[in-house]
Amino acid sequence: MDDPILTIEEREAINTGRWFSSLSPSLRHDILRCAYVKRFKDGGLIAARGDPPEEWIACAKGAVRVSSTSISGKQITLTYVEPGIWFGDVAIFDGDRRTHDAYAHGDTTILCVAKADFRKILGLHTELYEAMLRLHARRIRQLFGLVEDLNTLPLRSRLAKQLLHLVRSYGIPSLSHGDEIRIGLQLAQEELAQLLGASRQRVNQELKSMEREDIIRIEPGGLVVRDRDALLRIADSDS
Repeated sequence: MDDPILTIEEREAINTGRWFSSLSPSLRHDILRCAYVKRFKDGGLIAARGDPPEEWIACAKGAVRVSSTSISGKQITLTYVEPGIWFGDVAIFDGDRRTHDAYAHGDTTILCVAKADFRKILGLHTELYEAMLRLHARRIRQLFGLVEDLNTLPLRSRLAKQLLHLVRSYGIPSLSHGDEIRIGLQLAQEELAQLLGASRQRVNQELKSMEREDIIRIEPGGLVVRDRDALLRIADSDS
């Protein structure tokens, strides 16, 4: 279902995004002036692999699950795009088709800029070229960091890093327990395992170990972080 207006919370997520907030007011204005809103229910297909690139997209609410399908037909989750993050520009720049599928994870709102409008804005604001280079450079740094972690860190450290990232992006402070933070993004253990490049069984073992140490609490609705400092210590450990 489409709705032409962002809610206050959705607009706040876009405006306070680290990359978008670094742009000049006139550039932000022109991007938002051309943008339109789309809303998806959980599991809704946002973009399919092989589609022509028609839109530049930002997540405003929920999450966008980026996935691929293996030769055997199994769907593999690569990442979750959080509110305030823009994506879909690579295919617009190189003119090739979409390389991955994108699905709504939970009720999700996206903000879209048509490819033609994106190119017009590039023509009006040369600032956007440098800004896009910064955006791509950040993605490359993140990708290299993930590859390095996968090859050098034990699963326990990688899991702690992932949980800390989820806390930063989707953390909801507990009203009854001041130190606890609930992760608002609900991920099945299989989905979490795919992000870490590990089996569900091994991730389950590490989660149970962290629960026994009172670092996290596993609930039917998701995960609660009880000791963020402990997670930080595990994430910084390489053994």
